[in-house]
Amino acid sequence: MSFINASSDLVWEITRSQNAFLVKRKSSRGGDVQFSRDPYNLLNIHSRTHAGYINEKAVGVVANENGGVQVIAKKAGFANKPAAGRSTVTYGSNKTSRKTFKAVANQTAKNHYRPDLRHAAVARASALRISQKAPKADPERKLRGNAAKRAAATAENKRWTL
Repeated sequence: MSFINASSDLVWEITRSQNAFLVKRKSSRGGDVQFSRDPYNLLNIHSRTHAGYINEKAVGVVANENGGVQVIAKKAGFANKPAAGRSTVTYGSNKTSRKTFKAVANQTAKNHYRPDLRHAAVARASALRISQKAPKADPERKLRGNAAKRAAATAENKRWTL
């Protein structure tokens, strides 16, 4: 949401206390904490440097519907054409995690996005890939001591009664 006739600093000053992406939470330590749900905000920190709707060029990593990650990016100079100003690249779940991370890092670096966002984009992609994995089943608990002896004795008795 960049306006041609308004600077991004002015837009931030107007919208920083109230916008659609702002999430305010009470902290247990007495202070209020503010987060952002902006899809172009990789760290979910409510600040001027991380606000994707303010910056002309921004990058975000979101989960894909059927596994994998999707990298969304804003292009500079398309303030009046929102559909043309957004590019999406999908990395499916069939691709290895290492190749996905390398592709995300290269996409943010080679398209001249901010260099400090490269690590954050790879970290977000990693967290999304980990969250999409099926959880492992807990192993069956092994009996120890007297409980193991009782279980072995009952198994032995059942074998003889059959």
